[in-house]
Amino acid sequence: MADNATSPRQDAARPQLSSSMRSSSYLNDHQQYRPPRQVDTHYGIDTVVEDMSTSASPKPTLPFRGIPSEDNPPTVVDSGVTHSYSHPNCAPPSGTNTDRLIATLIYKQRSSTAGAGGSRSSLKGVKSESNESLPANMAPTTDMDAFPLEPPTQESEKLDYIYGSYISPLCITSFLHLMSDFPMPDDSDELHSSHRCLDNQETPRVVELTLSPAPSPKYLSLKDLRKHEMIYRFEQEWNVDVNLQRESVWRRHPRLVVFDMDSTLITQEVIDLLAATVKDPPDLAEKVADITHRAMSGELEFDASFRERVALLTGLPATIFEDLRSVLNVTPGVPKLIKALKRLGVKTAVLSGGFLPLTSWLAKELGIDHAHANEVVIVDGKLTGEVQGTVVGKERKRDLLVQIAEQEGIDLSQVVAVGDGANDLFMLDKAGLGVAWNAKPRVQMEADARLNGESLADLLYLFGLTAEEVEQLAQ
Repeated sequence: MADNATSPRQDAARPQLSSSMRSSSYLNDHQQYRPPRQVDTHYGIDTVVEDMSTSASPKPTLPFRGIPSEDNPPTVVDSGVTHSYSHPNCAPPSGTNTDRLIATLIYKQRSSTAGAGGSRSSLKGVKSESNESLPANMAPTTDMDAFPLEPPTQESEKLDYIYGSYISPLCITSFLHLMSDFPMPDDSDELHSSHRCLDNQETPRVVELTLSPAPSPKYLSLKDLRKHEMIYRFEQEWNVDVNLQRESVWRRHPRLVVFDMDSTLITQEVIDLLAATVKDPPDLAEKVADITHRAMSGELEFDASFRERVALLTGLPATIFEDLRSVLNVTPGVPKLIKALKRLGVKTAVLSGGFLPLTSWLAKELGIDHAHANEVVIVDGKLTGEVQGTVVGKERKRDLLVQIAEQEGIDLSQVVAVGDGANDLFMLDKAGLGVAWNAKPRVQMEADARLNGESLADLLYLFGLTAEEVEQLAQ
């Protein structure tokens, strides 16, 4: 009896869920209670459309993983948070290189023409001659051989008088529209851009724009782009300096900065100061100043003109260099700039076409690492009017820049040179970045970058530093 009673229990199979009965949810398979399915009694247009399109194969349903797509478009929520999912400033795709152009726009606040030779662009406060009323029937010349073959170009209107004396939103928009006119690489999408106000969000004087991709070098090299007529007119209209650089690690991390001295680290020309101390003949100072201006503008060969000017100083006491120390006027922003560079570990040098006694003294006062200049011959405590050794002209400055870079173990791509005169052109061209500081017109045109402001500390903006970071470094 016991065996007959237990055998049915042993033969009964345990109920199981077959694979066809299982779903993807454990809870759905094993829950004890399932609510009855609600019958939808509303038949709308959607139901009708579904019935008509039953023959079409439905799209597979994919899980939403938080990435917007055509099937799962992004939901715009007014949360106060603004963010873009585009990647113009991210690392480039695998197998490609970064192709970005950095445009640093600096508004020029000066009210007079910068530098001895004037800037490339007209500055605020200087009205162009084309805006002045001219007498009727006036001709530029009465000599028909010298008469221009075409009318002079009308100068652009100064838009900063209308839209504000800073880098306004309309100024940025105008620049982006200008850059979009240049040919892009063949395989590129539309131009992407982003900006940073480096000094002030409300009324910025310095704005850094990142453009991706850069204009195609097949049509226009960076050197030619910097000289383009459209860039020049934009600078005229908005009273700004436009500095274009390829984005690279070398742009942000220079290791050697080389300066000219006269009209760069200081606001004067030392040889003119020396000539001003000579009272006989009375017109000597004016004569020397004229030769200096013509040499800096590239009209005269520098080495010969320097020897000519030094010869005019024959008989001056050697103590004149010590007397001029108190007269030297250091360019605004130079102490802050040198201190910031030293805290960043950047080496500095001054290569002057002036005189070594004053150059060495100024370098020591400012904390500059290297100083090179001309040595004059002194006999019995007086200048003989002769120069000892090679004149520090444009070739010598270039060679000294290369020599210092090799001595410090620094690649030329991480060297920055700053100058104002024609004798600085070889030095500016050899450096990774050549900067014209309140320079003569020819130098403004040839240099990689231009600064026409009041503070030489603006140079740090070209490295991507903000005003806040500059102040931290200068403390």
